[in-house]
Amino acid sequence: MRAPSGSRYDQQGRNGQGGRFGWLGELLVALVLVVLGILAISVVGAIIAEMMDAGPASADSAVFFEDPVADLVVQLLGIAIGIPIVLWVARGLGRRPAGTVSSVVGRLRWGWLGRCAAVGFPLMAVQMGLMIAWTWDAEPLPESGAGFPGWPYFLLSLAVVLALVPFQAAAEEYIFRGWLVQAIGRVVRSPWPAIVVASLLFALAHGFGELSGFLLLLYSALWWGWLVIRTGGLEAVIVLHVANNVLAFGLAAGFGMLDDSSTAADAPWQALVLELVFAPLYCLTVAKIAERRGIERVSP
Repeated sequence: MRAPSGSRYDQQGRNGQGGRFGWLGELLVALVLVVLGILAISVVGAIIAEMMDAGPASADSAVFFEDPVADLVVQLLGIAIGIPIVLWVARGLGRRPAGTVSSVVGRLRWGWLGRCAAVGFPLMAVQMGLMIAWTWDAEPLPESGAGFPGWPYFLLSLAVVLALVPFQAAAEEYIFRGWLVQAIGRVVRSPWPAIVVASLLFALAHGFGELSGFLLLLYSALWWGWLVIRTGGLEAVIVLHVANNVLAFGLAAGFGMLDDSSTAADAPWQALVLELVFAPLYCLTVAKIAERRGIERVSP
């Protein structure tokens, strides 16, 4: 059952199904399934590492494989599993088309996603280039493990990044900017409570690092949440998230630093300053393009 025509993105779960407290059941089931999915991928990864005798040298290590590329595969798959989980929860418990998590038209709008990519990838490349130039002397590469790893290993790393990072980045959007916003949107009138709660959880999910990193994640998430409502779907934020992660992992692969455990939560203050400019620049630009092209903001 679809939500009534004219429903915003955050209102796609309002289809009259599931009862008054159905949204709470969705939240609990999705949380349990995501945790079980991550554990399942982790267990499989640990078993394969043990069978191949490819585990870490130290028993106290937090990684599954000594090889950073193999370990990256397990980490990315552990997050990507969130996509089928939230789609199933929306359909099985929310009793609505799973595609309504993608957009108000019930599917990913690939043409629109491509237009967003034409804006997002170049803009993210400029932002990351400015970040590197700004912090190059302030953040020198660590002596151990840093340096170009050689073409065969770099190309293998890049292949893994290009194959799996889009699913990992999209999964975070489907969970935090998509399904979670719609689940909360079943019981609140304004989209902002859902956006704020989902943004806080998104920032906290990256761990505790620097204050500048937490503020960067929260600030970005609030803009991205606004953009999802404004464009009626996840396409624009999936593109920017994929662009950010592909470029970041690609650079890490090129510098031989895929074993670096830092996340966006550890971002320095320079990254926050740049994000204060580039987040609204992208979001306002894409929102304007969406308005001109008549991209659906509510369900038809």
